[in-house]
Amino acid sequence: ISENKLLYQSVSFYFKVGLISGICMIVGTIIGSGIFVSPKSVLANVGAVGPCLTVWAACGVLATLGALCFAELGTMITKSGGEYPYLTEAFGPIPAFLFSWTSLLVTKPSSFAIICLSFAEYASAPFYPGCDPPQVVIKCLAAAAIVIITIVNSLSVKLGSYLQNFLTAAKMIIVTIIIVSGIVLLAQGKTENFKDSYKDSTISFGSIALAFYNGLWAYDGWNQLNYITEELRNPYRNLPLSIIIGIPLVTVCYVLINISYFTVMTSTELLQSQAVAVTFGDRVLYPASWIVPLFVAFSTIGSANGTCFTAGRLVYVAGREGHMLKLLSYISVKRLTPAPAIIFYGIIAIIYIIPGDINTLINYFSFAVWIFYGLTVLALIVMRFTRKDLNRPVKIPIIIPVVVTLVSILLVLAPIISEPELAYLYCVLFIVSGFIVYVLFVHFKFNWSQKISKPITMHLQMLLEVVPAEEITE
Repeated sequence: ISENKLLYQSVSFYFKVGLISGICMIVGTIIGSGIFVSPKSVLANVGAVGPCLTVWAACGVLATLGALCFAELGTMITKSGGEYPYLTEAFGPIPAFLFSWTSLLVTKPSSFAIICLSFAEYASAPFYPGCDPPQVVIKCLAAAAIVIITIVNSLSVKLGSYLQNFLTAAKMIIVTIIIVSGIVLLAQGKTENFKDSYKDSTISFGSIALAFYNGLWAYDGWNQLNYITEELRNPYRNLPLSIIIGIPLVTVCYVLINISYFTVMTSTELLQSQAVAVTFGDRVLYPASWIVPLFVAFSTIGSANGTCFTAGRLVYVAGREGHMLKLLSYISVKRLTPAPAIIFYGIIAIIYIIPGDINTLINYFSFAVWIFYGLTVLALIVMRFTRKDLNRPVKIPIIIPVVVTLVSILLVLAPIISEPELAYLYCVLFIVSGFIVYVLFVHFKFNWSQKISKPITMHLQMLLEVVPAEEITE
């Protein structure tokens, strides 16, 4: 190490992400399993084509507003780890720890698991025509996807980024095929499903909120660039530009894809479809309908890769701050990647695959994640008054974070009001239990836990060939 005089900085992993890669990271992470899973759930909650398309557009507006809030935070506090450093700066270490506790063990790995399960379902569907693939096949295929993505991102940041760019290109092909097919069908006069588009709608506070829940699951990933702020080339310019270009592009694609679905399916047919995109392909692209599940598989695996690429940095930052095992903040000597953090993340995701209930995982994921999205945007409002000294290269109107915070509160309360379940209480209790872990292992740092963790850290450090980033200087 001393002979090579390798230069490690805190979280600068040698390869810098530019504007094009930044846009690809946003588009690639957002367009995943959601647009092929959520249309049915959104329509089921509002009951008609018109409100369904309106919800999809409104979700895109909300995601853009949220991302603009994160752009100000990301250029004001240029540290990797997404919400983590922002919560630390605004509210102190405890809320930040609760976020990392929930993210590392619940939201991020469950999101990774959901996406990989969706990939496995679409990838295995062509081999089981006329029936659902066995659960064992789906789970094994999803676990294999997690292992491959974890290995790729552990080996090279550059390889992970290049793979993301390739998969984004592949998924844009299927998105383009669906959109162009829809436009051609519209031009041929297939507009009967859009007549009286608000008729038979079932709109209420609860139903709209739940429709937003499912729509926003498809948009989740709008804040992913903030997890790798320190790796962005010229973040003051590229972070907001990537957001302003990337998310509206996704919104237009989502609305057009839904319009395409409705050119060949009525509301009833779409609700009865087992896989909306596959049904669309069977009706429009036959005999080349096999293209749809193939490219949907590319789309979901690209989303999973983008999620792994960014979330590994959250584990890294939490370990660096002493809020997780120190080993998780170590860097691979040979590969210059946060390998321990990425491997840890992959293991937890595989554990989540065992129950394998996608719908339940989506509900709990959305409930937990919007608590912290709201808290993070609230941090932006708080720091406008408590940290006026901070440089703000990007400064948005105060009304935007206020609106996003209020919507976050509604999204958290909506499932409790419309469909109260004990599961949401358990989710809150799990988040709060992180406070006990913080007091025992972070604040007081009991000696017995240190004695157990030190030899484990030492052996894993030798096995993985990793070192603390700060200890190696030029």
